[in-house]
Amino acid sequence: MDEPSKVHPRLQLLIPVAEGLVQTFGKSCEVAIHDLRVPENSLVFVAGTVTSRKIGAPVTNIVLESLRKYGNSCQDLIGYKNVTKDGRILKSSTIFVRDDDEKIIGCLCINYNISELIVHKNHMEQFMAFGEKFKSCETSEFFASDITEVLENMIEQVISKAGAPASSMQKDEKIDVVLELDSKGVFLIKGAVDKVAAMLGVSRYTIYNYLEEGRSNRANNKLTD
Repeated sequence: MDEPSKVHPRLQLLIPVAEGLVQTFGKSCEVAIHDLRVPENSLVFVAGTVTSRKIGAPVTNIVLESLRKYGNSCQDLIGYKNVTKDGRILKSSTIFVRDDDEKIIGCLCINYNISELIVHKNHMEQFMAFGEKFKSCETSEFFASDITEVLENMIEQVISKAGAPASSMQKDEKIDVVLELDSKGVFLIKGAVDKVAAMLGVSRYTIYNYLEEGRSNRANNKLTD
């Protein structure tokens, strides 16, 4: 193929685009412009130094394979993975440029080195990972200024989980609430019995009865299992 006398005007128009992209995204970005009329020396402009190529470098194998397989019907290649000889990982895109007759004359190629981002991503994933015990459940820890607020939050959470307001609960439902609060350690706090009684609309003596009855039933169930 004869070498064209100059770079195609449509490719010339992309030079400020390439420069602007690299200035925007920094040293990890490289934008290359290829004149595919001369694939052996197709690189006519490059901004950035990610691949260390110079003007006159050849077209890449990816572009060649696409042209061979699809000809002028090539679709743009957006966001594919590249790995350099020294192990750096690039996110790349190749955008084909056509003339007035819809014939492919060149391409604009973006290569972004994401190696450092992947390292940071792995660090973030490790840092943000929850313990094995808590991966399959969501915990709500109450950070309060006084113990009354903690008690109220714990009681409200258990009542809400029961699915019915305290005023419409049956006795067995209230016993279940009291037992769950007991399992959460609520009654280790001084004054908790009175607070639970008030929020369930029963007397403090009823709470003691619920605890006794519930614990007894639970113990009997374990014996019969």
